[in-house]
Amino acid sequence: MPAIDTVFTVARVAQMLGETEDLLYELSEELDPEDGCLWVYDLTEEGSLAFTQLGIENLRICLEERKSRP
Repeated sequence: MPAIDTVFTVARVAQMLGETEDLLYELSEELDPEDGCLWVYDLTEEGSLAFTQLGIENLRICLEERKSRP
């Protein structure tokens, strides 16, 4: 597995995918760190949800599966 060199915040990924942050938060519950879903922490107490390139691809798959359900 290649080293992670870039992560994208949930806000940026929502913009990239044309979806809402709320939906991505919901879908992220199905993903683990191995799937490219991470929490990034700074000096505040709150973390930020972020995704690697793999995470974005996994979100796309989750979105396709969700849209294909009746």
